[in-house]
Amino acid sequence: MNKAQLVEQMAKITKLPKSTCKDCLESIIIAVGGALKQNKQVVLTGFGTFAVMKRKSRVGVNPATKKKMTIPAKKVPKFKAGKALKELVA
Repeated sequence: MNKAQLVEQMAKITKLPKSTCKDCLESIIIAVGGALKQNKQVVLTGFGTFAVMKRKSRVGVNPATKKKMTIPAKKVPKFKAGKALKELVA
C-alpha cells in the first residue's frame, strides 16, 4: 500500500474528504520525523514505537574495487511493532 492508497483507506474509514486525510497523514509524518530528529521516541500504544538507533562505524568492502573502507557511524530510524499490531498480523 502506498501513500495515496493509505489516504483513500483513511477517507473511507473516517468518511472525511481525501484532502483532509492527506493533510492529517502529512502532519503525522512531519511530527514523527521532528521528534526523531530531536532524538525523542514516539510511542503509539498498540501500534508500535519509533526511535533513533546509533550504528557504530564498521569496515566494509567496496564491491567495485574490492578495497576495504570504513563506513562511518550514523543514526538511523527504527520501528518496533507493538503487541496489538503483532497479533493482528499473526
